[in-house]
Amino acid sequence: MGKGAGGDDSAPGSKPQRGIQSVEVGGRVLLALAQARTPLALSDLATAAQLAPGQAHAYLVSLSRLGLIKRDDLSGRYEPGPLSLRLGLLHLENQPAFRAAVPRVAALAEAIGFSVAICIAGPQGPTIVHYEHAGFPLHVNLHVGTVMSLPATSTGRVFCTYLPREVLDAMWANQSGAANGAIGALSAMTPPDESAAFEAALNEIRARGLARSVDAPSPGISSLSAPVLDGDGGLSLALTVIGSTGAIDVAADGPIARALLAAAHDIGAELAAAPSLLASSAT
Repeated sequence: MGKGAGGDDSAPGSKPQRGIQSVEVGGRVLLALAQARTPLALSDLATAAQLAPGQAHAYLVSLSRLGLIKRDDLSGRYEPGPLSLRLGLLHLENQPAFRAAVPRVAALAEAIGFSVAICIAGPQGPTIVHYEHAGFPLHVNLHVGTVMSLPATSTGRVFCTYLPREVLDAMWANQSGAANGAIGALSAMTPPDESAAFEAALNEIRARGLARSVDAPSPGISSLSAPVLDGDGGLSLALTVIGSTGAIDVAADGPIARALLAAAHDIGAELAAAPSLLASSAT
């Protein structure tokens, strides 16, 4: 496992740079895990990385020591390790939408007195990447890394409303246990007699720019969720306000809904203005 050709040789006329072949093979293992978007057994990971199982195991030992991969003690499957997660969070913190959202979410939580989550599209579904605590503790375990149900939460329904169909299908497949990218994954999780009602709910979210959940998916917990759209109208992330049923006002025209929509609009406006600001600074 020595040195070999590698590096960025894409520039015209550039001289091939010398790299470390074993590092690049280790990168193939990490890439295979990232593309699978689910924990993998050793044999499956080896196949995806085009390695013999014994060779793959040696790389997994080193990657585990570095914290880039970890092995689940119960299932024996491999998943991203703590260093991979830290690198992922570092990447996230450099994203304009996340940077714009964090201070506004802190101000929103303080103003309304309820906790607010920032959620982005993860492989398994909408995933909390920042959680601003406010008010009384809730009897529900929400934290960074929590994946929200697509059909059962206000956050999930926002993602169902605004995500491209191919991305949404992959999430539904993962949450329903179907194969990744399975055709009809959406209908697989939505009973036929409920699909029309579900689509009607999504249309209401489009009209109001807001989703609501009352006592769902956990009894005694209610929420409001709003999309943050970029300059092209794509979903960047969602903001979700969470509180105890009876204490939180989830009326679509209530003060909490208006404050949530205003925060989402302000973040989206900043994202839409960013390209023009960059263009003007370059001239």
